[in-house]
Amino acid sequence: MTDRGRQLAYLQRMGIEAWVRRAPPAGVEAVAPDPAPDPVPTPVPVPAPGAATDTAAVATLDWDALRERVLGCRDCELHTSRTQAVFGVGNPDADWLVVGEAPGAEEDRRGEPFVGRAGQLLDAILRAAAQDRKTAYIANILKCRPPNNRDPNPDEISCCQGYLARQIALIRPRLILAVGRIAAQHLLATDLPIGRLRGRVHRWGEAAIPLVVTYHPAYLLRSPSEKRKVWQDLQLAMQCEREQVEVPMQ
Repeated sequence: MTDRGRQLAYLQRMGIEAWVRRAPPAGVEAVAPDPAPDPVPTPVPVPAPGAATDTAAVATLDWDALRERVLGCRDCELHTSRTQAVFGVGNPDADWLVVGEAPGAEEDRRGEPFVGRAGQLLDAILRAAAQDRKTAYIANILKCRPPNNRDPNPDEISCCQGYLARQIALIRPRLILAVGRIAAQHLLATDLPIGRLRGRVHRWGEAAIPLVVTYHPAYLLRSPSEKRKVWQDLQLAMQCEREQVEVPMQ
């Protein structure tokens, strides 16, 4: 099966009817698609004063030490209710970094982000972009599950912020895919709704890493009609990655 054939098969599994471009009739000139939007610079989030995590110390850790630090973290009250911290999964040298919100009940039990039905849909989304859990890296804004899957509060996010920043610095991805409202708003330091953050390329951090926003798989399970918009986001992400030069060292 060709790459295009596999991609169409993955889109079908996501529930998206793919349109195949046909050749224009004889004598009709084809119209080129609009170019990708210009990147939009965004501010780098700044840790809140008094955050418990020593971000300066975290910024010096290598991958194994960072994992151990996260798994043993007791910097906020979430450690009292978690089963385990969820560090992330995938290729630590990945070109794509997928960032979600926080672990849910199943993630807390298994120690891996995006499992269950939402995880299965994320796998299909990644495959449509020629990625998977072995080629990409998947992490969350928050490393521990909030009770009853509530939204993370600002203090909890501040405690985990240095961990994610260090993961990004060590991975040096060519692209960040922010999945869901909370991940997108945190990474871009904004309160704009996700609908206004989609459809353009943002930049994260001093390295100006391209960042594309899309909907969370759990939302797509509730609103399957929005899956086509996710495919549009993936197309933008893939186009952006193709046009990137090597990300500089941190």
